[in-house]
Amino acid sequence: MTQPTDIRRDHLATALSLAASGVPVLPLRVGKVPFGNCPACAKNLCGGRPNMKTPGPCTCPNPCHGWAAATTDPNVINAPTWRQAWRDAAAVAYHPGGADLTVVDLDNPAAIAWAHASLPATRTVPTTRGEHWLYKGAMQSANAVRPGVDIKSSMQYARWLGPGTGTIAQLPDVVRALVVKEPLAVRPATITVPVRTTGGQCPHRTPTYLDRGIAMAEQRIAEASSGVHATVYRTFLAVLSTHGRCGCLTDAHVQRLFTAAQAKGETARHCTDAWTNARTALGM
Repeated sequence: MTQPTDIRRDHLATALSLAASGVPVLPLRVGKVPFGNCPACAKNLCGGRPNMKTPGPCTCPNPCHGWAAATTDPNVINAPTWRQAWRDAAAVAYHPGGADLTVVDLDNPAAIAWAHASLPATRTVPTTRGEHWLYKGAMQSANAVRPGVDIKSSMQYARWLGPGTGTIAQLPDVVRALVVKEPLAVRPATITVPVRTTGGQCPHRTPTYLDRGIAMAEQRIAEASSGVHATVYRTFLAVLSTHGRCGCLTDAHVQRLFTAAQAKGETARHCTDAWTNARTALGM
């Protein structure tokens, strides 16, 4: 049976290997939480770095400040206080944004099904309850962007669960759109459905891909239990970012989205404004 000391030695070896490849790392305690600040850094007495957008500890030699402690410096990782932390660690974590990565954390089978229907294929890593989908590029982090889905990138950490399988794709607009809040209306409400026509078939995959995407968008709106305005806007933004430039959307598709939103209590005016704002945000 593997002894705890072996596991801890593996954590340190893993951390050094990741750091050598440019991935900032930090140790995690039991419960998937970082080590707390030392007394000298408690309550940011040291000035801290919890709000900085670049990883790295303050001058304290301890692994303080959560995600901001993540480092690629082997001298820090091997320092005495860090080695003690690795001996007590339950897992290795990394700062995705510091490695120019974004992790789409899918927490259940329904979230995984949504990702397969809505997101470009990329490298996947199995987790305890779901999957991590990794994309190349950093963005704002956010929790609960939809049921069972978190975004981990800048100013956030993720557990290292292995290299995964598949080729890492570039971070798509549809993922960035998940954390975008709806702006104020910028155009009059009366508009026609703004879709370019370039042949009528979605070039991303197949017409079935579009139909599944619209169905998932309807489901996402229908499942909204709060923040319906924001959910409708983000859903419209996601659909347009994926299909709005290829000419595959039709009036019938958009009407399905509007109908789903109105079934949740949205007015026709709000649907039109949200659609217009989404187009404007994407430069369409």
